[in-house]
Amino acid sequence: MSGVVTGDAVVLGLQPARLPSRALAVLIDLVVVWAVYLAIALGLAVATASLDEAAATAVSIACFLLVLVGAPIAVETLSHGRSLGKLACGLRVVRDDGGPIRFRHALVRGAMGVVEILMTFGVIACIASLVSERGRRLGDVFAGTLVVRERVPAARGLAVPPPPPWLVGRFAALDLSAVPERLWLEIRQYLTRARELDPFVGRRLAERLADELVARTGTPPPPGVPADAYLAGVVAERQARDARRAFSSVESAAGAGAEVSAGGVAPVVPHVVPTVVPAVVAEESRGRGTGFAPPG
Repeated sequence: MSGVVTGDAVVLGLQPARLPSRALAVLIDLVVVWAVYLAIALGLAVATASLDEAAATAVSIACFLLVLVGAPIAVETLSHGRSLGKLACGLRVVRDDGGPIRFRHALVRGAMGVVEILMTFGVIACIASLVSERGRRLGDVFAGTLVVRERVPAARGLAVPPPPPWLVGRFAALDLSAVPERLWLEIRQYLTRARELDPFVGRRLAERLADELVARTGTPPPPGVPADAYLAGVVAERQARDARRAFSSVESAAGAGAEVSAGGVAPVVPHVVPTVVPAVVAEESRGRGTGFAPPG
């Protein structure tokens, strides 16, 4: 399996980028950086024409370091791993555990990139990326990072399993406004990959995620409900709310068009084809067997 695995043994839906896409992203970055460097160097050459040779050399070295080394480090740090080339190719630099990179990661990558890419014209980086199982160059190895693909075909996504029927509607009054997207993503990834985990590791991970979800919502789960069933029920409730909001917006647009047509003006109703959002799980899961047994 080529996905990224966290320290909790959760397989993330991140696919490592390979050499062709990485090389194209680096090429785009180099074209932009060298264009900026040449423009700045030309301007400095004109501005420092009156200086002596030593001062002009010092300015040139400082310009080289700031533009060709410092600028990529700053861009990766501020954009959390998305340079212009990576953004164009749908790539991103992340930590080995799938989290966003920080300054120290970008600094190590940038320092090694001077040797791997600039001084050897990318030969070392290409060889390291071809040898590495996950396409990493030496800068990624020393920094503990990985370049992954952000734009993955939607067909590869896995559906979240439905909750037990006896939990349907139990979380309708739950306040989910304080739950961050990061936690939703972790819960969804756990639910879709739960069968691939070791039972003991999966149970511990489900309990940790359930505790964090309870801390965000402020409401404990019903007595006797297992952690994985609780997570599935809360995710199903959120999907049901999203589905209701999507359908209500479509109905509102249709109603507004009908009111305009009643006034003698041709209705302008946008052709809205809702994507296949998760159906209201509260209605669909009543007829499904899930393997869960209600608490005695």
